[in-house]
Formats: sequence, C-alpha cells, structure tokens
Amino acid sequence: MKMKRISFLPILVLCMVSIGAMSQNEKKYLCYGVGFYNQENLFDTCHDEGKRDYDFLPTGSYRWNGLKYSHKLKNMARALADMGTDVLPKNVGCAVIGLSEVENSKALDDLTAQEPLKARGYKYVHIEGPDRRGIDCALLYNPQLFKVWNTKLVPYVQELEKDSAFLTRGFLTVSGEMAGEHVAFVVCHWPSRAAKPFYRESGGRQVRALKDSLLREDPKVKVFVMGDMNDDPTNASMTEALGCKPDIDEVGKGEMYNPWYNILVKEGLGTLTYGGSWNLFDQIVMTPNLLNKKGAKDFSTLKFFKNQIFRRDYLFQTEGKYKGAPKRTHAGGVWLDGYSDHLPVVVYLVKEQK
Repeated sequence: MKMKRISFLPILVLCMVSIGAMSQNEKKYLCYGVGFYNQENLFDTCHDEGKRDYDFLPTGSYRWNGLKYSHKLKNMARALADMGTDVLPKNVGCAVIGLSEVENSKALDDLTAQEPLKARGYKYVHIEGPDRRGIDCALLYNPQLFKVWNTKLVPYVQELEKDSAFLTRGFLTVSGEMAGEHVAFVVCHWPSRAAKPFYRESGGRQVRALKDSLLREDPKVKVFVMGDMNDDPTNASMTEALGCKPDIDEVGKGEMYNPWYNILVKEGLGTLTYGGSWNLFDQIVMTPNLLNKKGAKDFSTLKFFKNQIFRRDYLFQTEGKYKGAPKRTHAGGVWLDGYSDHLPVVVYLVKEQK
C-alpha cells in the first residue's frame, strides 16, 4: 500500500492517498482539519461590566496582568497554529477551530493578531453570551477554506423551573461553505461537573433538537457538534441525549458518530486528567452524511477521514506533582506559563479533487 503524501497549493490542500487495496491509481484529495480547543480562561486584564471576572484582573487572585496575558496569547496561538499539522502542511493547519472559555471579542482580536494566526488570516465568530463568569464559545476560521453564511447563539434553556434564573453558555451555531458544500458547526461548553448529569443531558437533548432543525432546513447540510461537553463519550448526555454511536456502521438516521468513544474506552487516552485518570470531555461528533459505511470509500463528497487528540511535548507538564498532565496556565496558585488544562482535538475530512 502506498504511503500518504501531502502537498500545499495556493488555497487548496491536497492529500495523496491510495484508495482501495486493489487500486493502482493514486488519487488527489482536498484535506480539511476541524479542531476544538478549550482555552482555559482566556481573559483580558479589564473588567467587563456585569461579569464575575475579578480573579482575572491585576488585583485579582491570579494577579492577571499584561505580562501574563501576553504570554497566554502567545502560547495559545502557538498551539492553535500547530493543530492539524501532523497531517496538513505547517503553513495551513485547521480550516476551523472551535474554542471555549474565551472572555470577549477583545481577547479574540488579540489572539488572532498573534503572528502564527495572523499570517494565515484567521477570522472569528463570537457572540456575547449570558454566562455570569464571562466565558463564551467562539469559532476561528480560515476564510480561504471556510466561508461563513449565518451565525446565531442558541440559548441553553433550563428545563427545570427552579433553575430559570440561572444563565449558562449557549450553543454557538455557524453555517457556511467548505469544499463547495454546506456545513454547520455547533460549538458547546456544557454545564460543569459541579452540576448533576441531568444538566449535561439536557444540553445534549437541546443540541440534538438544534441539529435536527438544521437538517430540516437543508437535509444535505453536514453538521459537526463540538465542544467541552464536561462528560465522556460514554456518558448518557452523549450516547442517549445527543444520540452518538461509537462505530460508523451503527449510526442511524437522526444519530451522530462519535469517533472519540473507542479512543477513551479501548486506548485509555483522553484530553484532561482528574485524580490521575484521563477523561475525554473535548469531542467533535458528526452527522451520518459525513461517513463511509460498510467499508465504502466514496469520497466524491466531503467525508470523515480520521481523528486525533493533538499532542505536542510543550503541552504537557514535565515535572512535579502534575507531571504528564496538560500544562495549565496556573496550578496550585502558581503561574506555570502554560497552555490549557485540556488538550486539543482534530478531525480530518477529505474530498476527491476532480
């Protein structure tokens, strides 16, 4: 079987792969990376009225000043620029990256002004949300590879009347064009584990309804749900509420494919650690129209190719109590000048170039 080769042409990213063990012809494929990365408190140093961002002020508990903020921006930009470059050329990276734990548009302006991202011309979608702490979701995108059509922030609706006054992060929904096709991204940051599973399962039900509404508007739209779910692929919020399946051939109409389930269950890998064990809260799942079932290798339209937890040595703590865990910005009250308590994830898509 021939080895995969990758080359970069202006705007187009080509994968050279051999399709089918019996094939003698090497075909060309357009390749796209779709990522997600929890930014772990990407706050600026100024107070936003009505938000509880006091810890991230120069006088706050983290003593969050210009030096720390500038280091955070540089670090996150480095990781974001590297995402996807195990498969894609180093000057291309991901076409789209979902983000969580971003304070505001100013932080995103400062982030995209960092040279590794600025060089690619990354833009972003952000809609200010109701989260009391001030953290939102956003979507970075390369306008050469993804064209934005519509954006909206769908609110998280509390299903229990007693919670009606509690506001949390909504579902950032961005639709547009990739590889000449209609695609949509729903970026999530579901309620934390301080809340009972019910609240994340509620999030799963609401996102499933949102995904179904997108498909009713256009049955051909290819939908990605991504985010920090604060649950593993094995939890009911993902398997039942959102309707995710771990194996491609099991995915039925109205369901989604979760390529992270077996990475956690069979390989024991994850994106964050707790108590010395790995969890895999950061996930990207997709609708059946992105899948090749029963061994088919039809890439005439945009299809799922493979996925990975994106790892670089600099993303890990190399010494001390937290050795081997993702290298955070702060831990134990100490500034580590790190990245995030989560690792990034990427899925790769391919489409045959005619």
